[in-house]
Amino acid sequence: MKFLPFLLLLIGLNTFAQSYSEQIVKHREGYKQDFIKESNSPLKENDLQNLHFYDADSTYRVLANVEILKNEKVFKMPTYDGTSKEFYRYAKINFNLNGQAITMTLYKSIALANNPQYKDLLFLPFTDETNNKETYGGGRYIDLSSKEIVNNKIEVDFNKAYNPYCAYSDGYRCPVPPEENDLQLEIKAGEKLYTGEKKHRK
Repeated sequence: MKFLPFLLLLIGLNTFAQSYSEQIVKHREGYKQDFIKESNSPLKENDLQNLHFYDADSTYRVLANVEILKNEKVFKMPTYDGTSKEFYRYAKINFNLNGQAITMTLYKSIALANNPQYKDLLFLPFTDETNNKETYGGGRYIDLSSKEIVNNKIEVDFNKAYNPYCAYSDGYRCPVPPEENDLQLEIKAGEKLYTGEKKHRK
């Protein structure tokens, strides 16, 4: 009988791992379907076979402390096509990952803030040590919502990190992740390099 609690713990942990993996699988299926639904998408259905992801790893799902920033000025975040988009720094987040203390910045888009559908959207662009090796060289993005901040904390799941459209095609205005979100470690989670031929948008 003394082994029963341990056995139940193992079963519980295994169930959590399975359900979390299933959540990520479901999230990625929705992500792929969005390419087909989106009229502005760089990918068609037969391109989706060239999308690749790391296995779901709950190590890369962290609870971050949030510090909302005040009186931040609007600035122009450069894009890979040589133009820029207007953002402001919304908050600083702090968390530990793989033994490292990390600070990142969440941004808010000026253009999207005026759209009721996206007014709560927070943008987390970043680069890390996997870029140009296992992941897109231009970095990856994570979408969050200001509504997800509870008691000055927010969950950040790098398993949901995705590539900008510029990873698949030229002709898009993809923001360049600011230097303050350049992580000095490998984030082996989320989307990997696209293996299809890069497209040319007219």
